[in-house]
Amino acid sequence: MRVLFLCTGNSARSQMAEAILRHLTNGRVDVVSAGSAPAAEVHPLTRATLKTTLGIDASELKPKSAASFAGQQFDTVITVCDAAAAACPTWPGAKTLIHWSIEDPGAVQGAEAQRRAFDAAARDLDVRIRSWLAENERG
Repeated sequence: MRVLFLCTGNSARSQMAEAILRHLTNGRVDVVSAGSAPAAEVHPLTRATLKTTLGIDASELKPKSAASFAGQQFDTVITVCDAAAAACPTWPGAKTLIHWSIEDPGAVQGAEAQRRAFDAAARDLDVRIRSWLAENERG
């Protein structure tokens, strides 16, 4: 199975989703993430949150452009932000398109509030991905 997570900057939400799905499936799912306008670097709180909140090492993550995956086949494409869903309403060749509206934790102001927002986004993604995996195992 191949899964693509999309967001705008590919520095937080989609990166967390990629790492969580890879971790939960022990690499059995070919998963990548990308952004419609990728940032230069993964947000530092992305890696820190994955490590402290979920125990996931995400040192290998790096932003990637959605354009670099154009023409590739994916079983499921999941957008994790409203802007990405608007920019990529379809993905040619994808069997399933899913949209999860998750607030951008990187846009939250204030260090402590931002840390809490990253933690909330990671926990939200973990719950959604676990539920999605359970549905796919049944179906």
